[in-house]
Amino acid sequence: MTWLITGGSGQLGLALQRELNARDIEFSAPSSIELDITNSTEVMKLIKKINPKIIVNAAAWTDVETAETEIFRAFQVNAFGARNLADSSKSIRATFLHVSTDYIFSGISSMPWQESSKANPMSIYGSSKNQGESFVKEVYPEKSYIIRTAWLYSENRKNFARTIARLALKDSENVRVVSDQIGQPTYAGDLAIKIIELISTESEIGLYHGTNSGEASWFDFAVEIFRQCGADTKRIIPISTNEFKSKVQRPKYSVLGHDTWKKTKCGEMRDWKLALSCAMPEIIRSVK
Repeated sequence: MTWLITGGSGQLGLALQRELNARDIEFSAPSSIELDITNSTEVMKLIKKINPKIIVNAAAWTDVETAETEIFRAFQVNAFGARNLADSSKSIRATFLHVSTDYIFSGISSMPWQESSKANPMSIYGSSKNQGESFVKEVYPEKSYIIRTAWLYSENRKNFARTIARLALKDSENVRVVSDQIGQPTYAGDLAIKIIELISTESEIGLYHGTNSGEASWFDFAVEIFRQCGADTKRIIPISTNEFKSKVQRPKYSVLGHDTWKKTKCGEMRDWKLALSCAMPEIIRSVK
């Protein structure tokens, strides 16, 4: 069974490659440079050549700040790229899994967002990803999974956990971190495992929330990273969203509910602190 992973050089793409290798599953994982998902002809040509049974779209425009000005490009990648892949998947009857985001919700809540909660994105990034979901549901609902994730980190690429770990280990200055945005730090390795389990168990087609369990603020996340690095947690200074200069309205509360997993054999993802403790040794090695 051959898999095709778009965005193969990203955090999730790399995590999926590691997990598929461990299971001796054949795959192709072109980077965004090697495969431009906004080019429908290029996408169809590659998919016809490889003829994969499973296609995972881990490619995305994830720079939420730049998306506010590069609107056309953000929609090309996050919305029309998803449609191209859904179209191509349908043409060969492959199972398709599209990765989406917590940013499709407004963040104005005090309760976890359920899979059925109404989308109301507050940013260009969120709007483009929401449109991508809509295209996938419209084009290929019969064999498409959508899995929303959030606050993704790993030992690879630029992400919050690696940045904070580097500051903990290589700096002595205080670090200002937002304390009034609440979400779920999610280890890319855990998400990769869950994606493989979801597909290999032939779980019900539909929409899932792929985040580690529990909840935390960015400040809580940073404190735990410092603690596991053996650094002084008093160096982390909590600040409000208003003090953090950003062009983007970021979700204040983007904790995702996991009810749909109850219909599967997979179960929801483990607590974020447990996942982080398992990931930290590799993260520390990656920044030393």
